[in-house]
Amino acid sequence: MAGTGADLVGRARAHWTKERVAKVTGGKRFLLKPDEAPELLHAIGLLSADATMPADCLRKYSQINHMLALLQPVLDDLAARHKVVRVIDAGCGNSYLTFLLAWYLHVRTRHDCRIVGIDSNPKVVESSRARAAKLGLDGCLRFDVSQIDAQAWERSFRQVFPEDCPETDDEFPRPHLVVALHACDTATDSALGLGIGACADVLAVAPCCHAELAKLWSGMDGPAHPFRPVFASANLRRDAAAVMTDALRMLLVRRCGYEVTATEFVPSDHTPKNRLLLCIRRGRYLREAGEQYERLKEALGGAAITLESLVPPV
Repeated sequence: MAGTGADLVGRARAHWTKERVAKVTGGKRFLLKPDEAPELLHAIGLLSADATMPADCLRKYSQINHMLALLQPVLDDLAARHKVVRVIDAGCGNSYLTFLLAWYLHVRTRHDCRIVGIDSNPKVVESSRARAAKLGLDGCLRFDVSQIDAQAWERSFRQVFPEDCPETDDEFPRPHLVVALHACDTATDSALGLGIGACADVLAVAPCCHAELAKLWSGMDGPAHPFRPVFASANLRRDAAAVMTDALRMLLVRRCGYEVTATEFVPSDHTPKNRLLLCIRRGRYLREAGEQYERLKEALGGAAITLESLVPPV
């Protein structure tokens, strides 16, 4: 990997003894170690120029390694089945996860990949582009300013990888993996809708904020509703909305032919926003999940979430 120079690599090798690596990893088998990927960790802001890791970066370092460990089986499976693994990070922000995916596929496993990071903020996109070029990853990792919608994959892939686009739309390559880390509120629904519409093999989203359902509930605290004690309390309403929104999402995604699990992807003492929905495409629509969705929606006051309008009806 081209990077920030041999000096950083040399300093990292000298500084990161087995004892120091064990200290920051807590003895766990992290895939991304500071002595093995100093240029990457420096580029994403977790390693200083002298190759040391500031104390306030240890938590983020642990988080991204946990996330990478959860996604490793998915990445290995995709690499085994596809000559070129195509990924879109919807709402990439500072691109921690985007760079991790590129590093694992392109550097660690030496597998061909095309990774697109999209975000609506031009400044973070430009910063990510510069870091990708500095790390020598811009051949497989590119970024685009874009909203998250059903056309985002094709629109951005054409923009940043024109050399890989076919002559006819019938042959346009689909994404194999759609990820969205802390996409705010209904942006998670948009990312799921994007992936389902594109028939992605895997969807991996870590939802954030969950404001939509809580807002709908705030006007539904009539005395006859059994959930009135929840709807009438802002704190309870917010917490319940987070859980129920993701439960409704899981049912809709299952209805569309995906196997879905909900996993804690970082310990709750790090952040309360720690739920990963991992969805594996099996290809068969599950009518029962759609029926469960309708029953749960009705029990919760009949308010639909955005994802319902973004996926095909059964």
